[in-house]
Amino acid sequence: MKADQLLKNYAAGVRDFTGANLSEANLREADLSGVILDRAILDGANLSHANLAHASLIETDLNGADLSNANLNGSNLSGAILDGAILDGAAMEGANLNHADLTVAKLIDTNLSDADLHEANLMAANLDGADLSGADLTVADLSQANLTQADLNQTNLNGANLDGANIEGTILDENV
Repeated sequence: MKADQLLKNYAAGVRDFTGANLSEANLREADLSGVILDRAILDGANLSHANLAHASLIETDLNGADLSNANLNGSNLSGAILDGAILDGAAMEGANLNHADLTVAKLIDTNLSDADLHEANLMAANLDGADLSGADLTVADLSQANLTQADLNQTNLNGANLDGANIEGTILDENV
């Protein structure tokens, strides 16, 4: 499926694009709030500045995708593959990222407050300045992650792996 076909169908009221292949698609600034892209292939796609609020991206392949400054508030990305994805400045408040693979992902200044990152793989991810306040990071792998200046206030870190993580300037008090 091509990006223009998806946008045309979305404008006509279609919301379910489960399993669609949109590899390398340019969906920059697209309004796709509430879209269903479960198990879709969006590797290398440009979704920067897109509105994906309350979207369903369960087990979606977003390897190397550009989601910088995208709105993903309340979206479900459980089990999504975001290896090497760029999520700098993204709004992901309350997003479900449990079991998601965010290995070496860039999440600089990303709002992940109240997000569910239970058992997420954030190994070597760059979370510099990210807001993780109130997030659930139980059993998450944050080894080698950059958490410089990140806000982890009231974040659940039970069982999280922080081996080799850079926590310089991180707000860690009041953790639950």
